[in-house]
Amino acid sequence: MTELSLKRRLGLLHVVLYGLGVTVGAGIYSLVGSTIALAGVHAPVAFVLAALVMVFPAACFAELTGRYPFAAAEARFVREGFGSRALFVLVGLGVTMIGIVSAAAIAHGAVSYLSRVFELPPAVLLTLVIGGCALVASLGIQSSVGVAGALTVVEIGGLVLIIGGGFWAERDISGLAVQAVPATLSAAVWTGIMAASMLAFFAFIGFEDIDSIAEETKNPQKTLARGIFLTLLITTFLYLGVVLTVLASNDLGEISNDQSVLTLTFVRNTGLPEIVLIAIASVATLNGVIVQILMAGRVVFGMARDGELPRGLASLSARTATPVRATMVCTAVTLVLALIFPIIQLAELTSAITLAVFALVCLALARIRARGTPAPAGTFLVYRWVPITGAIACLCLLVAGLVPEF
Repeated sequence: MTELSLKRRLGLLHVVLYGLGVTVGAGIYSLVGSTIALAGVHAPVAFVLAALVMVFPAACFAELTGRYPFAAAEARFVREGFGSRALFVLVGLGVTMIGIVSAAAIAHGAVSYLSRVFELPPAVLLTLVIGGCALVASLGIQSSVGVAGALTVVEIGGLVLIIGGGFWAERDISGLAVQAVPATLSAAVWTGIMAASMLAFFAFIGFEDIDSIAEETKNPQKTLARGIFLTLLITTFLYLGVVLTVLASNDLGEISNDQSVLTLTFVRNTGLPEIVLIAIASVATLNGVIVQILMAGRVVFGMARDGELPRGLASLSARTATPVRATMVCTAVTLVLALIFPIIQLAELTSAITLAVFALVCLALARIRARGTPAPAGTFLVYRWVPITGAIACLCLLVAGLVPEF
């Protein structure tokens, strides 16, 4: 091991594939049925509203990654904005835990699919899944992102098959798109849509992890901003296509949970055996574990290099130029959580942490802009009202999500 600088080797295609890999999959494969159960035929509107809310923090991340294209990005953003070491450490650890707990939760999803093929104890499968994904995340950045990118193509291919199957079966997808727009201001209708938007919002979480590879991206001022917006745009169209296809292919009474309704839709429209979708879903979940571990390791590396965590975690492999030691520490914690704790409760907590981090990042940019701190040439710049709007939107969603708990 030696202390090296991360190398800028990634282009726009790598960044978009990485962003799609960490965003698409867990949300769309697990939230479609629940969202439709809340909003009915208006579920597509809920996804559009969630995407619109996401635009504000996405724009803030696009500018900040151009200003500070380094590892441990969110923590650095907040430190630059507030000048607080305590907030730097708090946000950095929060982002790391989001990645670790997400990886543990997604690993359980991978095991649920793989157990249908391999008759091994769940603990053994969890260990193999997390260990194998950690090895991929420890490869050279081009190799690990390349593997994740290849898996992302398969993952997105599954969603495209679901959408394409709807057109093949001549489902009335365009008609459902028209019906999705509410023709009333009824409180009951819009309450359902807003509740579904709260749920759909979390399906878009992931684009912010693009900043974890900022230090390894070529021309980061332009590439990262484009990658963030392209990821959000592509994800939105995929989600809308899948939701409309599910609605057009099934009666509302049949839609009880995401996994079964996607499988039902796929088989009903394509005539292919369900094992095809099971295989694709397995790939999607494995990809999610890889990118979350990759992200968490780089956040730990960045914090250690800044002296906020033990310096030994700032070491890079001389052969792969990646933070192997930090990645292995994150992997160990991920495995412990996956083996011991009920991940669903922890995943709910990470959702709240994510919204809090988004709000802090937006406020940090507002303070940076208020001070008149210049940005590097070519950096994407937002309007001054965008950060405040983003912070308010995130805090409103956070409060709305916590209210039912009381």
